[in-house]
Amino acid sequence: MATHARPAEPPRLTEGEFDALYRRLVARSARAEGDRGALATLTPARTLAAAREVRTGRTVTLASPVETLSGPDNPEPARHRMSRWPEAHASIGLRFATDSFAMNVHGDADSHIDALCHVIYDGTLHGGVTASSVTADGATALSIEVARDGIVGRGVLLDIPRLRGVPWLEPGDHVTVDDLVAAESAQRVHVGEGDLLFVRVGHRRRREELGAWHAADARAGLHPSALEFLADRRVAVLGGDGNNDTAPSSTEGVDFPVHVLAVHAMGLHLLDYLQFEDLAPVCEEEGRWSFLCVIAPLRLPDATGSPVNPIAVL
Repeated sequence: MATHARPAEPPRLTEGEFDALYRRLVARSARAEGDRGALATLTPARTLAAAREVRTGRTVTLASPVETLSGPDNPEPARHRMSRWPEAHASIGLRFATDSFAMNVHGDADSHIDALCHVIYDGTLHGGVTASSVTADGATALSIEVARDGIVGRGVLLDIPRLRGVPWLEPGDHVTVDDLVAAESAQRVHVGEGDLLFVRVGHRRRREELGAWHAADARAGLHPSALEFLADRRVAVLGGDGNNDTAPSSTEGVDFPVHVLAVHAMGLHLLDYLQFEDLAPVCEEEGRWSFLCVIAPLRLPDATGSPVNPIAVL
């Protein structure tokens, strides 16, 4: 298969250029107004149509195991504590093993979904909701409870390392609009309205083969201009195997431009730090890159996000 050469380094955006892009995306995402944001494009009819993606019945996780060990990208790992376990001599009668978990939802290691209240920009949340709606007790608006009934639709995986003929994109590299269009062509798939778009940069494979690094300082992700593609296609969700944002930032004065554009401007729920190393070979084997996808956040009524284990059904 012919590979797509790495594009020229996309330009850094000035504050003025970013502001203009932000305003364009707000104007083009009027459908995302309201508590559900861009999930409004995921209608019952589109969910029903997505069910027709199921042909073999294979199920594949898009999540990584929860990390309980500290590392350079995970200084605050999840805490797993056994609260009850069977004693060595307890061989008769009924016993229960029990445990508890505590975790930082928005870290740089664990798979999670960002609610629309996660990004505060210029004093507001998505749709102009006041930032004061998020308090020390939680979010009173746009929390992950918006997705309490689950997100079920047609998932599409665009594999950018496959397109370029490399195992992963190096930290600091950007995915551009041209990459996304070329990946569609190479994989013979089309991203459409209401789709759940997943973009692989190979972050997890690099981490597995080379070890963890300070991903907060250096990681591959989307260039902010790539969000124009998502607006054109009117997708419902964006997920990546990194943070979706490139580090260092490509935008003057904004550390997480993709988060600002996707969550705040467009009303997209973001899924960060997924893994596609299980899914990609199955898609390759079956010769298709679309599938039914089921995303079920925990019922956390006031939370800014949730751990998540999306399941692809092929």
